[in-house]
Amino acid sequence: MIPLGLGEIAEIVGGKAEGDTFVNVTAPAVLDSRRAEPGGLFVAFAGEHADGHDYAEQAGRSGAVAVLGSRPTPLPTVVVEDVRSALRRLAAHVVDRLRDGLTVVGVTGSQGKTGTKDLLGAALSAAGPTVATTGSLNNELGVPLTMLRTRADTRFLVLEMGARHVGDIAALTALVAPDIGVVLHVGVAHLGAFGSRAAIARAKGELVQGLAPGGTAVLNADDPRVAAMHALTDGPVSTFGRAARADVRALDLVLDRYGRPSCTLRTRTASAQVTLPHIGAHQVSNASAAVAAALAAGVPLDVTAAALETAPLSPWRMEPRDLVCGATLLNDSYNANPDSVRAALDALAAVEGGRRIAVLGAMLELGDDSDAEHRAVGAYAAARADVVAVVGEAARPIADGAGERAVVLADRDVAVEWLRGRLTTGDVVLVKASRGARLDEVATALP
Repeated sequence: MIPLGLGEIAEIVGGKAEGDTFVNVTAPAVLDSRRAEPGGLFVAFAGEHADGHDYAEQAGRSGAVAVLGSRPTPLPTVVVEDVRSALRRLAAHVVDRLRDGLTVVGVTGSQGKTGTKDLLGAALSAAGPTVATTGSLNNELGVPLTMLRTRADTRFLVLEMGARHVGDIAALTALVAPDIGVVLHVGVAHLGAFGSRAAIARAKGELVQGLAPGGTAVLNADDPRVAAMHALTDGPVSTFGRAARADVRALDLVLDRYGRPSCTLRTRTASAQVTLPHIGAHQVSNASAAVAAALAAGVPLDVTAAALETAPLSPWRMEPRDLVCGATLLNDSYNANPDSVRAALDALAAVEGGRRIAVLGAMLELGDDSDAEHRAVGAYAAARADVVAVVGEAARPIADGAGERAVVLADRDVAVEWLRGRLTTGDVVLVKASRGARLDEVATALP
């Protein structure tokens, strides 16, 4: 974060400074008092079950020098009526001050956001100082917190943008209009909240509509709903995918014995061979999107291709781990929707080994189609796994779809015990579910 005095912050957000108004904030803002950095700002919300203001002293012990909140605290505090609105105003102000030397990239889609953001962040980092969303902090709080991590030398800012309602992404682009907007996919994630795929497409299209003047839309040529977003902008459009019309094409895909993809990424004028360190053919689409966005940002293909070969992914995204018993765990437990589960199951099937065991939990927010979508995933899993272990009653329709290959496990503890008693050398185990199912606890518990 650029250095700001407490009084200056109060003026920016329309608040009142309480305490030492000359204290300087020099480090990022955080919501978790334990994650405060020396010189940082602790943002305190008074919630239904906990009041962040009560943790101000802990934030101070972690290094925070000031608080943004709705009442005074033991630390110097900027007091405002609406903390959420003040956080947004502060973030918009900071990025606006840096705008002349900063390229802002927004990334959205029903799936692949975090993987693409990680790959793109690595590519842009090879060309200059880059700030990118940590994990999946992609909502109305996560985006401004990421914006506040920018500094005077930051050249690229990559913002993952999520949505659960029409208007959510428009609100994010109102904070900062991206120079480049990447739309990956229109699927059924959060279908229960949106009501239809058409509404999901409208929500994702808000990124294209919210671009800065002359901004570039980077669109998936393989998804008709995304490709149609070309009509939402008068600015430049770049496309990616396997389609012949794509500006960045992924060709000659092969997988190694661990399911890691290699391919040729070809533009209109050049090509590069890339081997990704990540598991799953679906990563190739993410990589081609990252290349298209990096090219729009002025980063050459060879620089991007080299960076992709060592790019790290956020935790719990097809994260491999060797277990003591000799089995291989694929921890993809961060989140799930029908499309991402199918991609993960394809990856499971591609990894060489003995038995393939899919440990699946509920996919949330699918609305009236939930049971049908779960059954369809179960049938898909049965064609790619030897055993489909279904965790929790909410996921039972997966077992219905998987038929005789399914085993139903009552809860996470039962799942851990069942796996511990059955896994052996050569087994490959996929763990995947929506975040609310907390199957990360199953993956963590396996030795």
